[in-house]
Amino acid sequence: MAVPRRGLRDVRTMSDLLTETSNPQRKYLKLAMLAMEEVRRGKERKSARDRIEDIDGRLAEIETQTGDLLEVVTAGRNAARSAQDKGSQAPRSPNGPRAAPRRSGRGLRLRY
Repeated sequence: MAVPRRGLRDVRTMSDLLTETSNPQRKYLKLAMLAMEEVRRGKERKSARDRIEDIDGRLAEIETQTGDLLEVVTAGRNAARSAQDKGSQAPRSPNGPRAAPRRSGRGLRLRY
């Protein structure tokens, strides 16, 4: 009588013997991985908050600088208008007006 051939499905493995209740190490390993991920996400959150604070600070600086420059520009305009109203002319540079730089439409040319 011929013995039936065994295939890959008939091979017994250790995974058949272990169940979730008999292998608590897997649960502890999963708990450890979740704890490490929680710490990593906390660090990511803190760095994101720090970046947002830096951006907010820079935006506040930009607003103050913009306000200061606008005040200077409006003060200069008001001074020029009051000088024109009095009949005097604005001071000119001693070298006279500058000529505009010549541009050829060819762009930048480099020689090698």
